[in-house]
Amino acid sequence: MSTAAVRDLQHQLENQANALNKIRKDIAKNHQVRKQYTIQHGENEMVQKELELLSEDANVYKLIGPVLVKQDLAEANANVAKRIEYITAELRRMDGTLKALEEQQNAKKEEILKIQQRMQVLQSGKEKT
Repeated sequence: MSTAAVRDLQHQLENQANALNKIRKDIAKNHQVRKQYTIQHGENEMVQKELELLSEDANVYKLIGPVLVKQDLAEANANVAKRIEYITAELRRMDGTLKALEEQQNAKKEEILKIQQRMQVLQSGKEKT
């Protein structure tokens, strides 16, 4: 009977380990995407600072495909501000997701530890008999 219990615990342990690996992959993916958003945020802040240096009558162009299209300075400022706002919201959302994933990861680690402890108890009880 204890052999079946040990096998069942090994199966549970394997399932929990697979789930933990999936969570770790999700965390790594989150970090990668967050890094890209952070880079974009910095680039957009730099563009915003450069736009602030321009005079009201300066020519601003936007690259659309292979063509440079003239754009109003106020419109360019509004577009950049909107992009920064969007990226900031995405970074906040990703921080929340990361926190939830880390909590899931810690819970899985605890579950794995409990299963390992139960296996040790069963195996040590089996060795005594």
